[in-house]
Amino acid sequence: MEEGELLSLLTKMMDDCQILNHVRTDDGYGGYREVWTPGMRFKAAIAKNTTTEQQIAEKQGISEAFTVVVNGSLFLDYHDVFQRISDNAIFRVTSKTTDSTAHPASTVRIAKVTAERWELPS
Repeated sequence: MEEGELLSLLTKMMDDCQILNHVRTDDGYGGYREVWTPGMRFKAAIAKNTTTEQQIAEKQGISEAFTVVVNGSLFLDYHDVFQRISDNAIFRVTSKTTDSTAHPASTVRIAKVTAERWELPS
């Protein structure tokens, strides 16, 4: 498979997503409340980790794990939170794009992170 074909296939698999920005605001009673606001939009191919080890971990209460492939110019950091637009699923990043990017000699500019399915704290 040519690099152009690979990139085309990855692009077809990508969903619209958006970063969720976390802000703490004064609640007026001496505490704070957490507010999550939509941020930058991006495209990502999201695939569930279905290894035997992950299936066992999920049965023991560990959250679902995913591999997320994004454009290599996008920086996702540990514990960044994003939402898949199509189904409003929320994910929290459990690695960094700088840990797994395409080799500089590659013409395919992609990066990979791991993520877990997550719920926004209320």
